[in-house]
Order: sequence, then C-alpha cells, then structure tokens
Amino acid sequence: MNPFLRHATAAGALLLAAASPAAFAQAGSGTHTIRVLTPEAALKATNAALLDCRRRGYQVAVAVVDRFGVTQAMLRDRFAGPHTPDTAANKGWTAVSFRTNTTELARATQPGQPSSGIRQVPRFIGVGGGVLIEAGGSIIGAIGVSGAPTGDADDDCAKAGIAAIKDELEF
Repeated sequence: MNPFLRHATAAGALLLAAASPAAFAQAGSGTHTIRVLTPEAALKATNAALLDCRRRGYQVAVAVVDRFGVTQAMLRDRFAGPHTPDTAANKGWTAVSFRTNTTELARATQPGQPSSGIRQVPRFIGVGGGVLIEAGGSIIGAIGVSGAPTGDADDDCAKAGIAAIKDELEF
C-alpha cells in the first residue's frame, strides 16, 4: 500500500474514533450530567400558563413534564373537563418523547403520512398544546395544555408558561 494512503487511512481511523460517542464522554466516567427543571420553575410555568388561558376565557389543565416525560407539576382549573389533566400530561409526554412540539406532530402524523403509525403509540396526543422547554440547546422538559378550544390556543398558553420562566433557564 502507498505510504501516503496508509497514513491517510490511519489518520482517518483516528478521526472516526475521536468522533465516536464514547470519545465525547469524560474519560473514566460512567455518568452523564443533565439539566432538569426545579419544582419551583415547573410550578411557576404551570401557573403562568393556567392564568394566561384563564385570561383568554379558557378553563384548562396544565402539566409540566421533565425531560423523561414524568409529570413535575399539574394544575387543573376548577371547570376544566375531567379528561384535561391526563391529556395535558400526555401532550407534554408526547413532545419530549418525540422531541417535537405536538402541533408539528399533528401535521406529520396525519393519515397517509409516513409517520402516521406513531398515532398508535400509547399516550401519543396528536394535537397542539405540547411545547418543548429548551435551555442551552437541550430539551429539559415540556409543557402540556388541554382544554382551550383549539390546539393553537393550547400552544399559546403553553408558550406563556415558558415565557414566565425563560429568565431562570440557562440559554
């Protein structure tokens, strides 16, 4: 083999090894550090979203889930439907599970679309109202709102909840 090719091949192999996921882990570390919302921030976002919907005349439930889809905070307004707490939590779960806001997923999973089968996944909610909470380029959770007349209205309330904590998040 040509000496130049041999060195180029060896250099390429080293570059590939350096770019592997294992190379990004800290040497000797079997753990990974992540950022999570505090319960106080989750509750603040939940309350702000609920109040925003209430000002618009909507009775809703709001849930904030962590990056794993586990509910951190939940509020249901006094006249919100009995289905809204589960639906709000599942909207947040859907957003973090698929790393996409549910309004986008609603479009991408319509019948006849390549991803339509996702709608069969338990807990999947294919309507607006599940919005990712991101900080520093990472998903740290999601907020789900259920009970407004449309998914877009649920989205607006969710975004108001995120806006209430944006200064507390590291971007």
